[in-house]
Amino acid sequence: MIYILEDAINGVLMGSIYGLTALGLTLIFGVLKVINFAHGSLLMVGMYAAYWAIILTGVHPYVALIIVAPVMYLFGYYLQDIVIKPIFKAEKDVREPITVIIVTTGVWYILDNLTLLIFGPTYRNIQDNPLKGKMLEIGEMFISVPKLWGFVTAVVTAAAVYWFLQKTRMGRAIRATSLDREAASLMGINQFKVYNVAFGIGTATAGIAAVTLVPFYNIFPSVGVLFDIKGFIIVVLGGLGSIGGAILGGIIIGLIESIAPQFMTATWTEAIVYGLFLVVLFVKPSGLFGVKYDW
Repeated sequence: MIYILEDAINGVLMGSIYGLTALGLTLIFGVLKVINFAHGSLLMVGMYAAYWAIILTGVHPYVALIIVAPVMYLFGYYLQDIVIKPIFKAEKDVREPITVIIVTTGVWYILDNLTLLIFGPTYRNIQDNPLKGKMLEIGEMFISVPKLWGFVTAVVTAAAVYWFLQKTRMGRAIRATSLDREAASLMGINQFKVYNVAFGIGTATAGIAAVTLVPFYNIFPSVGVLFDIKGFIIVVLGGLGSIGGAILGGIIIGLIESIAPQFMTATWTEAIVYGLFLVVLFVKPSGLFGVKYDW
């Protein structure tokens, strides 16, 4: 029984990190109304940014947040401004431009292959890592310290994003645009600036998730694909556009992946995850925590 409890705790911790990786994805969908297929690649870029920030400066892995989060925000802001905004302007009468999905898929392939070209296929990790293999002993249970820090980071980030959306002027503009961009424009809100900021915040959260993964996860050019798939499942489970739903959806996946292998093979564990995804998609397409509106 103690081992199941230990697995459940570690599953919640890892699940919260999954939720953090999906947070930016659900935020971007909630505002722009498009699925960002390049989100996993942005997470990968964040992991490489965190890796090199730590290697070159020698700072603690979590201190790298000070560097990675602003850099990723600017990267996302200008990616939206330069690459995606022209499509929205060209298809301004379309609520959910399909062309954007094609473009983000292109960005995904470009980023992955450009990273492969520059850094090669070598798996990288931080050798002098103060968090590597560190465990917190509670009675007979061992809790992963890097994942515990990831859990705290995920909760704080989700709370900060929610506070920003609810309490700040730009946050209210983002929520207004997510509900009705035409009405928001009539009220004087620059919808394209809102899109840039929302995309920047979504990319910055991917960067924060990347920093939480670097202490215990290998870094390689296609690492984003693994989290991209989980991210889409989590967003559907939690509810499209739901911040709390992203974290809770991630925890559900984390619990399944952690506890189920105690009773069955890893193949069946994956089957349960995808089965749950399909059930929710058919029974409640808005997700477990979805509401009538996006926010």
